[in-house]
Amino acid sequence: MNRIVYVLALTVLAGACRSTPPAPPPPSADAWAVVAGREIKKADVEKAYRRTPQASEPLSDDETLTAKLALLNELIIQDILLARARELKIELPDTEVDAAFADAKKNMTEQAFQQELTKRNLTAGDMREEIRRDLLSQKVVDREVTSQVIVTDKDITDFFNANKAQFNRAEESYHIAQIVITPVREPQPANRSGDDAATPQEAAAKAQMLMERLKSGVAFGDLAADFSEDARTAPRGGDLGWVPVSALQQTPPALRDAVLKTTPGSVRIVSNGGAHTLVLVVAHDTAGQKDPSMPAVKEGISSTIKGRRDQLLRAAYLASLRNDTVVVNYLAKRVVESKGKMPAAASAPAK
Repeated sequence: MNRIVYVLALTVLAGACRSTPPAPPPPSADAWAVVAGREIKKADVEKAYRRTPQASEPLSDDETLTAKLALLNELIIQDILLARARELKIELPDTEVDAAFADAKKNMTEQAFQQELTKRNLTAGDMREEIRRDLLSQKVVDREVTSQVIVTDKDITDFFNANKAQFNRAEESYHIAQIVITPVREPQPANRSGDDAATPQEAAAKAQMLMERLKSGVAFGDLAADFSEDARTAPRGGDLGWVPVSALQQTPPALRDAVLKTTPGSVRIVSNGGAHTLVLVVAHDTAGQKDPSMPAVKEGISSTIKGRRDQLLRAAYLASLRNDTVVVNYLAKRVVESKGKMPAAASAPAK
C-alpha cells in the first residue's frame, strides 16, 4: 500500500511541476479580429475600405458597416492565405508587383492617380501593399487548388456523352457567362459571400469594383460565384451555357450587342434602370454537330469541367483553412451585442 501511495505522490508532484502554457495576450483595444494570434486592426479595415468604390458613395451607417463586415471577412481569409504562403515559402518578386501596379493605373494620368490617392487618404505604398497581398494570396490558391485540378480525356468524353444534345447546334450560338447586380435587396443572397447591393449607388460601385478585379486577373467565374445576385447562375460561376443567335435577337439591344459585337474572352457592362450585368462571351460557334475530336470543342469542355472543379475545390480549401484556424471576429461580436448598432466605442473588442 505504501508503494502505491508513493507512486501516486510522485504522479501528483510531476503534474504540479509541469509548466502550464502561457495564456495568449489579450487583444489590443483596436483589434477588430484576431487570426491565430495575429491582429487585424480597425485601421487595417478602414484603409482597405477606402480603397473600395463604396468609400466614395453616400452610404448609410448600416450600409457602411455591412460593407466593412464583409471586407473584414475577406481580410481574415487573406491573412490565413498569407500565413500559408509563409509556410510554403512562396516568394513574390518585386517585378511582379511593379507590373501589376503599373497595369492598375495605366488608364489614369499620374496627376489623376495622385488626386485619387489623396481623396481616399491613401499612398502609392498602400496600393502596392494591397497588390502584393492579393498576388501572394492568389499564388497560394494557384498552387494548392488550381494546379491540382486535372481533366482527363475520359472526363471530356463522359461530359460530351452526357450533354450530347447541346453540341448539336441548330444555329450559330454564343457561350455566355454573366454577373448580375441589382439595386434592390434580394430576399436571400445567392452568392458565396452574401454580398448584395441595395441601392443604385451600391450597384454602380459594385460593378466598378468587379471590373477592377477582373483587370487585376481574378477569374470571372470566381467573381460570379462570390458576387453575382442571380440565384440561377451564381452557383455555376455565372455560366449561361450556349445561347442561339435567334434567342439573342429577342433580348434588349444593349445586351444583344454586348454579345454579338464582342470578341470571345471580352467582358462588357450592360446597365439598365440602376441594374448592371457584366457579360462575358466565352466562345462563339457555328451551327452543326460537334464532337470532342474538334479542338475548340475539346478545349471548351475541358475549360468547363476545370472551372467547375476549381470552384468546388477552392470553396472547400478556403473553408478547411478557416476551420483549422482560430479566428475571433470582434467586430461581428460587437454588432450582434449591440443589435445591429455599432457603439461609439467600436474600436474596443468584446472580451
